[in-house]
Amino acid sequence: MIKKVLHAFKTVFKGLGLTMGHFFAARESRKVLSITDKDYFAQTSGMTTIQYPHQKLPVPELGRYQLDVEMDDCIVCDLCAKICPVDCIEIESIKATEAIGKTSDGTTKRLYAAKFDIDMAKCMYCGLCTVVCPTECIVMTDTYDRSMPDLKEMIYKFSDMKPEEAEEKRAALEKLNAERLAAKEAAMQQKTQN
Repeated sequence: MIKKVLHAFKTVFKGLGLTMGHFFAARESRKVLSITDKDYFAQTSGMTTIQYPHQKLPVPELGRYQLDVEMDDCIVCDLCAKICPVDCIEIESIKATEAIGKTSDGTTKRLYAAKFDIDMAKCMYCGLCTVVCPTECIVMTDTYDRSMPDLKEMIYKFSDMKPEEAEEKRAALEKLNAERLAAKEAAMQQKTQN
């Protein structure tokens, strides 16, 4: 019994000695180094806690954080929404009646983005959407500290098209389709009369 009590005191003092050693060694903060720095793992003394938000750890170049979409380069191909394993991307496209412009890489835009929403609360940061994008308009930024009190605020809306404008574009497309159908039927009637 006395051996067990002595062993308990010995282990307690050993643990306290280790704790006090770290306590007195932590008189200054560690330097914030990049993970690629050769001395990154050599830091053995000092405070390990960073003073966030005044100090921030460097973000790795290939880190996967918040998504961002450059809508001027988006051709609304819907590949990002199709490959997303958690369905956090919602896209609604409207076919244009003519070419509506070009992206920065020269691709012709033929679809309007009536809706382009990404629910970052669902996103698992896999990066698949950035890989399949043909115009590379969807990217992962180095921003990682966006916290919101309400989950609805985690839905990022990238399309700037108003509902009235979307309805106008849909009506123009329906009118064009009706004109094409009427012209096709007239051509068929003329062909059957001959």
